[in-house]
Amino acid sequence: MSKSIGQPIVRNEDLRLITGTGEFSDDRNQDGQAYAAMLRSPHAHAIIENIDRAVAETMPGVLLVMTGEDWQKTGLPPLQNNPIPSAKTDPTLFAPDGGLPHVREQYPLPLNRVHITGEAVAMVVAETAGQARDAAEAIEITYNPLGANAYSSKAEDAALLWDDLEKNLCVDSNLGDPSAVDQAFEAADHVVDLAVHVARVTGVPMEPRAALATYDKEQDSYALYAGGGGALRHRTELAKLAGVPDERMRVICGDVGGNYGTRNRVYPEFPLVLLAAKILGRPVKWTADRTECMLSDLQGRDLTSALSLALDKEGRFLALRGQNTSNTGGYTVAYAPLSKGAGIATGPYDIQPATLRLKAVVTNTPPTNPYRSAGRPECVFALERIIDTAARELGFDRVELRRKNLIQPDQLPYENPQGMLYDSGEFERALDIALKEADYANFDQRRDATESTGMKRGIGIAPYIETSSGAPMEWSSVSVLPNGVNVAVGTQSSGQGHETSFAQVAADWLGIPFNKVLIQQGNTDVAKAGNGSHAGRSMRMAGTAIVLASNQVIEKGKVLASFVLETAIEDIEFADGEFRIQGTDRAIDWFALAGEAERDDLPDDLKGGLNAELKNVMHEAVFPNGCHVCEVVVDPETGTVVLERYTAVDDVGRVINPLIVDGQIHGGIVQGAGQALMERCFFDEETAQPYAGSFMDYAMPRASDMPSFSVTYHEVLSPQNPLGVKSGGESGTTPAPAVIINAVVDALYDLGVRDIEMPASPHRVWQAIQDATTN
Repeated sequence: MSKSIGQPIVRNEDLRLITGTGEFSDDRNQDGQAYAAMLRSPHAHAIIENIDRAVAETMPGVLLVMTGEDWQKTGLPPLQNNPIPSAKTDPTLFAPDGGLPHVREQYPLPLNRVHITGEAVAMVVAETAGQARDAAEAIEITYNPLGANAYSSKAEDAALLWDDLEKNLCVDSNLGDPSAVDQAFEAADHVVDLAVHVARVTGVPMEPRAALATYDKEQDSYALYAGGGGALRHRTELAKLAGVPDERMRVICGDVGGNYGTRNRVYPEFPLVLLAAKILGRPVKWTADRTECMLSDLQGRDLTSALSLALDKEGRFLALRGQNTSNTGGYTVAYAPLSKGAGIATGPYDIQPATLRLKAVVTNTPPTNPYRSAGRPECVFALERIIDTAARELGFDRVELRRKNLIQPDQLPYENPQGMLYDSGEFERALDIALKEADYANFDQRRDATESTGMKRGIGIAPYIETSSGAPMEWSSVSVLPNGVNVAVGTQSSGQGHETSFAQVAADWLGIPFNKVLIQQGNTDVAKAGNGSHAGRSMRMAGTAIVLASNQVIEKGKVLASFVLETAIEDIEFADGEFRIQGTDRAIDWFALAGEAERDDLPDDLKGGLNAELKNVMHEAVFPNGCHVCEVVVDPETGTVVLERYTAVDDVGRVINPLIVDGQIHGGIVQGAGQALMERCFFDEETAQPYAGSFMDYAMPRASDMPSFSVTYHEVLSPQNPLGVKSGGESGTTPAPAVIINAVVDALYDLGVRDIEMPASPHRVWQAIQDATTN
């Protein structure tokens, strides 16, 4: 039998992608296409008094100028942002008045008011991209600027963004049992408090957003070629925006150059180019430049957390109390980071009871959306920082304090105070493996050697748990043909290697060579259903659907094999890719059987081929977990932080392809390190103007900033799916900010530094040292 699962097979898609023969959104072109450009607001908050487009409409090559008023006249609806989390495992959120949280519809172009710097106010379509840009710049707009704010700490006292909101507050909910928590705090020997802010970052996928739209007048149908998190997810909303049934909206994602959650929504530019294609009767293409992405892409994180931890004199955690405030930006696109982070706020620790107040505010910034691990890095950061703080303030060993409070295997399944049911894991074992792999026992020797040179060395530890749930339905089809197997899925790769890992699953389940499997994705002509890739769900959901569809094909194969081999169905056994009459050497393999399936003389009940498709629904979450250890060296004269060693131990369930998961863990760590040390979206305090418009003023991590990572897998299979998988796409990111900042603070603790707000840039670290010395 084929044994692909667990093997580090080189990715099928790599040759295509690294040789430039992939097909990303901007690679698509059609004869006669026109080009769109967006005119964007220079203000973060303003009334649109007047739009004068007379000059622009007469400029060379201009075919169309569109504003929000033009969209409204068509009678087409606004974007239906649905920010309220709907997964079975998500905590329920409420508005301040106890009703449903605030939901804000969004027109592709605003009608009379802008809420974000960079919000598209008008679209121009012309014969060339240059002509479209020139004409857009010629549009004269009169604005009446309003008060603006970018920060959640000031949101409730800032100018109202939406008249139906009170104090810019759209969520105010409480989780847990406050009276039980109050009693635990009253009985506690120690109480430790800490407030942290996990700063806003932007996803900066390698490929900027782009779209090519076409319209067929005879069929009244559309096609959109645009990268995203799932063709079928986008199709339904785009069809509503265009006013047609789903079947008259094709979406083709093609190759997608990065996502991290920022491309899982329908952006305003997509319905705009679709409408333009219909009006003009020709294809319309739009491609963002990097500055447009920095201004208008959905962003991530931006959560403030204030925690209090109650402990007894032995260091047992008695209760947790906290408040998390999420900055959702100018439009409420997603509350999921607030909700999903709250679900694992007590981490892999036995903390009972706990209560959390969850708040969400609107500000004059781009909307936030789930961004690689969606709220979990924020809560892991807050929890691991307060545990380190408690150990320091109360005189406990940092490792032993954690060990004493980790959930033990005999407590599983374990329901945490937020109602999450942890299904599996060996949290203390992961901690021990990480300490051993990191050579924690000899850290003091390395610290002494470093400090003899005038540098400071620190080490951080961060056990973690996260949850993978997402949309509960996924679809797959499996078709066995004489020359190979076609597998279609409703998920969408954006660099995760799905064409390889899904093929490994199908190959093992069907007992065929790996190179005989073709994976198809990202095209609504191929996939009939599906919910795309998000929340670390792809292998758990689509992999399971492939397994279940394969089982159906195997059953069909037994029936056909019994006919071909002229025996009873119950005499047929399947193993190693062959159907065999039990106890004999008479057998037929898949591909020969697929040839038989094409015979014209088959009985009617055997016609139709060796294929199956199905929708599979799984509501149960899984819980990737592990422990990361990081060592840093800090130059106290300059504040420069160097990552010296990084050890990751991750339980992602069954590892389908360790080479691919290694890449996911590495990339996740780098994203977390970027957040910890250099990335942040800064905005002006008075005007909410963004300071970063390109990579000139937004620092990104480079390979030279990273050490060689040590990655170890501690596989504890999930009982929730037949593959035993959990998720590996977000495990690197989730603990990385916490473990790195813990290490930096450890390095500088004897200088008086107790906390550093991210990013721990050289100036910020240097200033923390100066402040501590002065104080």
